[in-house]
Amino acid sequence: MKQTLELIFKLNDNNTTIKRELLAGFTTFITMAYIIFVNPQMMAASGMDQGAIFVGTCLAAAVACFVMGFFANWPIGLAPGMGLNAFFTYTVVGEMGYSWEVALGAVFLAGILFFIMSITNLRRWMINSIPFNLRIAMGSGVGLFIGFIGLKSGGIIVNNDATLLGLGDFSKMETFLAAIGFLFISVLSSRKIPGAIIIGILSITVIALFNGMIEYKGLVALPPDVAPTFLQLDIIGALNLGMLTVIMSFLFVNLFDTTGTLLGVATRANLVDQNGNAQNLDKALKADSSASIFGTFFGCSPVTSYVESSAGVEAGGRTGLTAVIVGILFILATFLSPLATIIPPYATAGALIYVAILMLSGMEKLNWSNFTDLLPALIIIVMIPLTFSIADGIAIGFLSYIVLKIGNNEFKDISSGAWFLTMIFLSKFIFL
Repeated sequence: MKQTLELIFKLNDNNTTIKRELLAGFTTFITMAYIIFVNPQMMAASGMDQGAIFVGTCLAAAVACFVMGFFANWPIGLAPGMGLNAFFTYTVVGEMGYSWEVALGAVFLAGILFFIMSITNLRRWMINSIPFNLRIAMGSGVGLFIGFIGLKSGGIIVNNDATLLGLGDFSKMETFLAAIGFLFISVLSSRKIPGAIIIGILSITVIALFNGMIEYKGLVALPPDVAPTFLQLDIIGALNLGMLTVIMSFLFVNLFDTTGTLLGVATRANLVDQNGNAQNLDKALKADSSASIFGTFFGCSPVTSYVESSAGVEAGGRTGLTAVIVGILFILATFLSPLATIIPPYATAGALIYVAILMLSGMEKLNWSNFTDLLPALIIIVMIPLTFSIADGIAIGFLSYIVLKIGNNEFKDISSGAWFLTMIFLSKFIFL
């Protein structure tokens, strides 16, 4: 067995051991395991079967991790990404009125485009064409979007007829626990305790259980039937002009988030050479992009690389064996469906708020000295949560970017990629 693993993952060449990789895989899984509870709950709001999407989340993550581990030999964990699952449920299905089957079709088409870009020079052209500030803004805006959903689901922010929004009632136990959950996760994270998010979710669930707020239904059971969501995507329904900006939003948010995550984790894992080139980056991008395609078969929003993988890297993970261990643990997690069904929204609210704050950290990289680059970025960050739509927020930001550049005689600074996206988003407002 040891010789086989050495042959597949080149453990000695990467200065690691089986024991170290096992520990790293377990660490990565614990830090990202919250997704098996958060994603089904969020996707179920679109009308999908929660039990089926729970199994689908675990299986899609497992397959993606196996592909990343065996094909790219990178210590990266993958699962349905936060942010785009919220966009899927609350915007594409909730606000725009499409069925979840059509929304899955849009995710599939975005995945196909992502894969094509990953095996050609289109990826490099697009990344280099989009202004750096706007790339950063997409991730931060999605973060605020997630945070707003967390505040809303936890009852911390509520509807107010006079001011549109208002502070929730903390005398309600649900609202109080949502706030405590966020603070508890923050404290654990600041003390660098692995699995802080999942510990926070489960702790609030236990408190709710002992207070009679939820009913215990068991801990372990056979996995629910995945049939209600398996292969239910409607690709034909997604092939219309109205879905174009949705597909582009799925594509580019996933593209920039994935590229940044992979490069960041690769640097920490010493997978970058002296010239700054990451080893097997093309294979890692192909593995990630293909994950979004087959993730739709299980009923999942875009599957992506998780920045939480850096926790496993810090624990010593250096090869794809770490990712394979994460995948195995996701398969074992399919037997935890009773636990997943009893976790209340206010138990996951704190996790959403905390993840949102982490995603906002990218704002420190913004170039604050160039006003015509900065203002559109800030518009994207603000408008994504306020319009409750990633697509609308990005569209308004890109249109603002073009107008500001032209108005300041910086026409030559507008790249072909920026023009391309602006035309697509402009068509949304003209024809729809």
